[in-house]
Amino acid sequence: MTAFAAVTGDPMDRSRFPVDDWALTETRFDAEDLGVTESLFAVGNGYLGLRGNYEESRDAFSDGTFINGFHETWPILHAEEAYGLARVGQSIVNVPDPKVIRLYVDDEPLELSSADLLEYDRTLDFRTGVLTRQLCWRTPSGRRIRVVSRRMVSFTQKHLAVMTFEVTPLDGRGPVQISSQLLNRQDRELEHPAIETPGGTIADPRKAEKIGRRVLIPAVSSIDEDHGRIRLGYRCAESGMTLGVVVDHEISAPVDIRTQAHIAEDEGKMIYRLQLEAGQTVTLVKTASFHTAQHVPPRELIDRCERTLDRAAEEGLQRQFDDQRAWLDAYWQRSDVELPDRPSLQQATRWNLFSLAQASARAEAQGIPAKGVTGSGYGGHYFWDTEVYVLPFLTYTSPYAARNALRFRYSLLPAARRRARELCQRGALFPWRTINGHEASAYYAAGTAQYHIDADVAYGLSQYVGATDDVDFLCREGIDILVETARLWADLGFWRRENGDASFHIHGVTGPDEYTTVVNDNMYTNVLARFNLRRAADAVAEVRAVDPDAYDQLVRRTGLREEEILEWREAAAEMSIPFDAKVGIHPQDSRFLDREMWDLENTPVEVRPLLLHHHPLVIYRFQVLKQADVVLALFLQGEEFSYDEKLADFSYYDPITTGDSTLSAVAQSIIAAEVGYHELAWSYFLEAAYVDLANRHANTSDGVHVASIGGVWSALAFGFGGFRDLGAGQWTFDPRLPDELDSLVYRLTLRGTRMRVTVRRTEVSFEIEAGAGPLTFSVRGEPVVLTPDSPVTVQLADQGPRLEGRPPNPAGTVRADGTVISATVPRGD
Repeated sequence: MTAFAAVTGDPMDRSRFPVDDWALTETRFDAEDLGVTESLFAVGNGYLGLRGNYEESRDAFSDGTFINGFHETWPILHAEEAYGLARVGQSIVNVPDPKVIRLYVDDEPLELSSADLLEYDRTLDFRTGVLTRQLCWRTPSGRRIRVVSRRMVSFTQKHLAVMTFEVTPLDGRGPVQISSQLLNRQDRELEHPAIETPGGTIADPRKAEKIGRRVLIPAVSSIDEDHGRIRLGYRCAESGMTLGVVVDHEISAPVDIRTQAHIAEDEGKMIYRLQLEAGQTVTLVKTASFHTAQHVPPRELIDRCERTLDRAAEEGLQRQFDDQRAWLDAYWQRSDVELPDRPSLQQATRWNLFSLAQASARAEAQGIPAKGVTGSGYGGHYFWDTEVYVLPFLTYTSPYAARNALRFRYSLLPAARRRARELCQRGALFPWRTINGHEASAYYAAGTAQYHIDADVAYGLSQYVGATDDVDFLCREGIDILVETARLWADLGFWRRENGDASFHIHGVTGPDEYTTVVNDNMYTNVLARFNLRRAADAVAEVRAVDPDAYDQLVRRTGLREEEILEWREAAAEMSIPFDAKVGIHPQDSRFLDREMWDLENTPVEVRPLLLHHHPLVIYRFQVLKQADVVLALFLQGEEFSYDEKLADFSYYDPITTGDSTLSAVAQSIIAAEVGYHELAWSYFLEAAYVDLANRHANTSDGVHVASIGGVWSALAFGFGGFRDLGAGQWTFDPRLPDELDSLVYRLTLRGTRMRVTVRRTEVSFEIEAGAGPLTFSVRGEPVVLTPDSPVTVQLADQGPRLEGRPPNPAGTVRADGTVISATVPRGD
């Protein structure tokens, strides 16, 4: 492990990306990391996303425009068939690109990689939600041209994107041409394939599948030259999903403008020609609207797009920017986390929080993809990550978005029931990765076997209901999820009775750690399943008490029987939670300690991450973790474990966790902070905060890591801020402020009341910012009642236990049978 030693400061090149509390700015063009900056400077709203490609589009790693949930399907072909394997592949589609605006001066094109740039600045403003680029280009003929562009995807109008492009010659007179285009890149790639690099390429399961056939079948293509309106409509060849996109143009200049229009099945162009004097400016305003559906004809979607654009035109351009600013003002009021006197880290934190808004704000009827709408990584799929890493942030800052995400899960319940039956189980089994509700993971050992997703969904749902008191959602929809997931656990597990004792076991599953698969009694799975069973039983009782009619409807819908609820409580009470008294830890599964350890300290960096350089069977033979597993359970169900248990488990697992998953650092930071490894907690937090900004995992080019980004908030609020939600309106605070921070400010919305929490070295303060209150909670066991007119400050004797350095490597630990756990590095030589 190298994270502790490596992650100690600011990893960004500040000569290129200067510190700004409220913006990410790039001060020079660099073609070496186009993919990364395309993801970092993407704009989106959770439904529509535009990668941070340059308007000229010549210099690009991956031009991309994505719509959440708009996907193509194909049959998954298995080399060796077996019953129940995933059958339907799904991948997000690169929809027609409206970003293209090409500039020619004196018939010379602006191409940034070869241009003589006298000035360059690109800024993504977190307060306005606008990406602005300003540059001064010296043309081959020596003329200086100032170009200013803006790009925005609206938070207030889900289907709208706005772009502006201004060109001003600073000297001389000459011809200027602007070619504004709408391009279907998804299928143009078939006609103009990328050049393949010879030699062996490492297969990366994190990348999206490439579809080697036409995806978007043309249905509509037209153009209105007089008003600059381009229309394209398509139907996906296999999924049948439909798409309409319309682009409007408005151009102004103090001189005559000649216009030319071109339309084809896969492109539309508006070309403008004019002569400009020094100091004269031509301004192009380009608005785009996208609408998608399962089966609505593309022509009707085109009509919807035109209504969106007509409304935007009536409201005016400035109204769109003003509404965007107002939406973000409200967002930051309820979501901001302040790190006083740490400007670089403040910038990183706000970039992460802004990215969460871009991934979730208007996702609404869809899930939250692993890469948001910033790239095609993971095929645009939804995972369990949403409920564990993203939903907490939404639940405590934007509850409406959390509700939307949970309602999307509810919409997948029929497919989850069918999947459970296919695997010979009762209840429902949610897919490990999906877009349309069907399991899309072809590798069942690290996919379908992750049954824990059921408990993760139940956990996120319970957390939301507890924080919001949204009994309506619980009674009408949420309760069905809890019932069906509890049924799955009761049916999947089995009873083992020995010497009069009974215990409930769950076999043949994979936990969050994908380097250890298809095991018996995975600790994380069993702990979360126990929670799921208990919560379902309690929720049924709650629904029966608060809304008897809703309970009767539940029974009619699901056929729920009283004896099932009894069974859930019994299974939860006797759930087998692995524990090894000799080693003093909770083994990750029943046979985990039988394996030898992978010697990470002596593993060459060039064979990391392990999944890209070793066959799965090699990895599965060792004690080595891709990401936190037991440690994550200690966080999510912390009230079930003592401090000593948490310390022992963390100390054992941390040294053998590779961090090959971006999900790992945040969980490790939270528990490291709780048990006292304050330096390590800070190191892991920095690792998470800069996962994308510093391209820590070398794949930000495929899109940002939304779950890790959500975890950054958790590391601040739960880790350093010490917040815990024990359920049923029981909230506690036990701060763990690291030495590197003098104070920390974050917000929580609980039961409709927003409070500000300020953690300092010797005290923690609470103040209601909005809502009627009161709020009742505890600080280190002491009860607190907070009202709108009475802020509360609680004195802190310390910031919890303090342990220096990091846990020692557990290689050499003696097992219960007297054998010693050894550590080796597998080699083929």
